[in-house]
Amino acid sequence: MSLFGLGFPDLQKRGQRVMIRPPRLTDFARWAELRAASRSFLEPWEPTWGDDALSKKRFRARLTELGQAWRDDRAYAFSIFALADHGPGAEGPMVGGITLSGVRRGVAQMASVGYWTGEPFIRRGYMREALRLALDFAGKDIELHRVEAACLPRNLPSRNLLLTSGFTEEGFAKQYLKINGVWEDHCLFGRVVGEPDIP
Repeated sequence: MSLFGLGFPDLQKRGQRVMIRPPRLTDFARWAELRAASRSFLEPWEPTWGDDALSKKRFRARLTELGQAWRDDRAYAFSIFALADHGPGAEGPMVGGITLSGVRRGVAQMASVGYWTGEPFIRRGYMREALRLALDFAGKDIELHRVEAACLPRNLPSRNLLLTSGFTEEGFAKQYLKINGVWEDHCLFGRVVGEPDIP
């Protein structure tokens, strides 16, 4: 079943403290507020923000793109919500987002994972649980064999998240992605879906 004609199914994955589900147009206010409040924190780790980065028009266009990518089996985007201190079935505050992108089928059966956390919610363990839920979706729902990730060498929290989530550091890529207007080197990570996390 598609939500709002955007191509996303009506699904969610729940852990003990967070829930992930496809984004909705009704998420705009919460998304824009969190991104605006976290802008100075997020910009050093992301592609350059355009002038319309937080506009409703851009948000709608982005969701349309992501919905098409979901239908085409190219990418799977999720919003992340905290569940702490809320009753059964209740959505807490938006925490961030996580996306499986660049899906490769055939002999590869893999994708890349990317994520962001709003500054008020960093270092609380939310993203580790969201990543675990995304990996569960990757293996059980879309039957991927492997997930890869990349992070800036100086982004120690992201590096530690990946290493404690069962990823192995596999390499180093020069000028791999253009981050905040600069071509940046990245550390490369990977893990086989279904292998255990590091306790």
